Amino acid sequence: MNPKKDTQKSTKRSTEITQKYQGFTDEERAAMKARAQELKAETSGDKTNGESAVLAKIAEMPEPERTMGLRLHAIIQASAPALSPRLWYGMPAYAKDGKVVCFFQSAQKFKSRYATLGFSDEAKLDEGAMWPTSFALKELTAAEEARISVLVKKAVS
Repeated sequence: MNPKKDTQKSTKRSTEITQKYQGFTDEERAAMKARAQELKAETSGDKTNGESAVLAKIAEMPEPERTMGLRLHAIIQASAPALSPRLWYGMPAYAKDGKVVCFFQSAQKFKSRYATLGFSDEAKLDEGAMWPTSFALKELTAAEEARISVLVKKAVS
């Protein structure tokens, strides 16, 4: 026997990983299930009215997000009538030619401290080499409403 072989250490890690991957959160799993249902409805030919689904989802939100969601819905519809309301991962969203351009994520969706107005890569918001694609919303004042209207118009231009 070779004495070196007896004293060689294993190449395996000697420290244990203290945190194990727990997988997706309950909120993430719920969003994926919602998206799967949306895709199933789309492929089965179920042409449920997108606007009624969006308004029903907004109605489920707690205040003040319910009011904010309704106001955003009105602003987006007025600013970009070409956008079609639909659900996207269980969130109110607005699409052009079947592709989501913007969406409203309630704070309760992922237990965050603010709601989010987000834009997908379909939105034409490019400004140089870097630009924002989501905005935190705590409340809607006239200034925010005007800015959102400009952003939505630019996103679909």
